[in-house]
Amino acid sequence: MSLVVPVFNEADAVRHFIDAVNSAIDESWPDRAEIPQFEFIFVDDGSGDATAIVIRELRKRDQRIKLVSLSRNFGKEAALSAGLHSATGDAAVPMDVDLQDPPDLLRPMIDAWLEGNVVVNARRADRSSDTLLKRTFSRLFYRAINLISDQPIADDVGDFRLFDRAAIDVLNQMTEHTRFNKGLFSWIGFQTKTIEYVRPTRSVGKTKWKPFKLISLAFDGLTSSTTLPLRIWTVLGALIALGAIGYACWLVFYTLTYGIDVPGYASLMVAVSFLGGLNLFTLGLIGEYLSKVAIQVRGRPLYVVASKEGF
Repeated sequence: MSLVVPVFNEADAVRHFIDAVNSAIDESWPDRAEIPQFEFIFVDDGSGDATAIVIRELRKRDQRIKLVSLSRNFGKEAALSAGLHSATGDAAVPMDVDLQDPPDLLRPMIDAWLEGNVVVNARRADRSSDTLLKRTFSRLFYRAINLISDQPIADDVGDFRLFDRAAIDVLNQMTEHTRFNKGLFSWIGFQTKTIEYVRPTRSVGKTKWKPFKLISLAFDGLTSSTTLPLRIWTVLGALIALGAIGYACWLVFYTLTYGIDVPGYASLMVAVSFLGGLNLFTLGLIGEYLSKVAIQVRGRPLYVVASKEGF
């Protein structure tokens, strides 16, 4: 069983995470003969603190701990992909090092997997630990993306899930450079079971997700999960063009019948402003998709591994 743990400047949290997971394993499997063989794959996403040093110290006492060091900070989505590529287990569970993904849920998830489920989702039944702004933004995001997405994603299910080796192999074949893992996790399908849990508060350290990063991730999610916005503006543009042609025909008829009126400055400015704003918005939307195409066609790797230890 591979536990994939992306870390970025989490030197204070790593020891707490290892201790908490080991305690949960001991409590969940009283019969030590039944304990699955775990590996802890930490992906150091270009940390600037002593995160890698702490992991190496822990590795000296626990050979289950493995370290993948990226050459710089590539972001959590890329770091998680690096961890899944390195996972050697029959199944893998991505986890946050801040213990907001409860380790005591590992046993129920593994039991559900042994029942034949290929993917086991952990759904947050209560998000009271998040701020009001984050809860509101999350609720709006899930509603928006499930309204327009080609493949809806599960509400309030983050990266904390269990993947069978079959699912891992499919995920590792994905070539997207603009990663929105929640969308990819839903796209692969497979027999899925959902387990609900109450998300605890962060036990140590501070979140690295700033509002701008969350908004950027939301845009990536929307543009990588569907092309419906482009289709909407294609249809809307066609309707506006038809309306403009009809209005032009009416003006020609009106002028030939009643003569030329003094043009109204206000009505002219309203029309120009509306159509100009619509054009700029549409160009911006096309630019979002075009930027994703440009990133993809460059063919650069999603991440760069500086070193791997313990494999």
